[in-house]
Amino acid sequence: MHRFIPTPNISSFSVGPFTVHFYALCIVAGIAVAIFLGDKRYRKFGGAKNVVADVAIFAVPFGIIGGRIYHLITSPDDYFGANGNPMDAFKIWQGGLGIWGAIALGTLAAWWQHERLRKEGRAGLLSFAKFADALAPGVLLAQAIGRFGNWFNGELFGKPTTLPWGLEIPFFSRPMGYSQFHTFHPTFAYEALWCVVVALLILRLEKNFKPGQSFLFYIGAYCVGRFFFEILRIDTAHSIAGLRINAWMSIFVASAALWGFRRRSHFESPHIDEESGTL
Repeated sequence: MHRFIPTPNISSFSVGPFTVHFYALCIVAGIAVAIFLGDKRYRKFGGAKNVVADVAIFAVPFGIIGGRIYHLITSPDDYFGANGNPMDAFKIWQGGLGIWGAIALGTLAAWWQHERLRKEGRAGLLSFAKFADALAPGVLLAQAIGRFGNWFNGELFGKPTTLPWGLEIPFFSRPMGYSQFHTFHPTFAYEALWCVVVALLILRLEKNFKPGQSFLFYIGAYCVGRFFFEILRIDTAHSIAGLRINAWMSIFVASAALWGFRRRSHFESPHIDEESGTL
């Protein structure tokens, strides 16, 4: 008997007049984990309590906005094409947050708020490089949790497969040309697992890192995995020279992260010891 992972037949539930989407719950749960673990690590690095939360107030909404903007730019036909509905651009609960935009705008907002706290003379404030390092593993776990929102939405799957962990996709959700296939690679699960692996690698290796390198390791390692996940995906996407845009972005961002990581090697000595480098 063929085994497979079923796609949930519900993606939301109602509480009185309100509709709660599982995609949104996964995003919120991931954010909560990132803030909790980030604050714990930041204090172990010697920083003050609640700094992470105070920065997250600005970084989180800007990260979501950045993720949505990136998705709209790279998938405009779904919203502004002949069969698109521009109002769907605001329906974030249906999925569609580009990680590149989320990281870029979220990090920029975090830096701005961190600088504002520094100018105000906030006590117990570490460098922004150490702040980013403290957040890296938690952000990875947040991404892993958030990916399961794609499972509830029946999206972000790859090529057909008969492997035991193949994801069963309902007929109406299968891409054009794949209606005869029943199970597909669960690329959302592959990405979630990769994020957990990278988080564990950071916790294992960061005692030898210098300020900022844990965050850059996160960016670079995530991009390596994302490149291969993009190759597996079959959903409609714009491509350049035969490669999906997100695959090109993975190459570009990973290269930039590697350059930054190597450049950081010439900076000050490692910022944490073996004892403080664990959760």
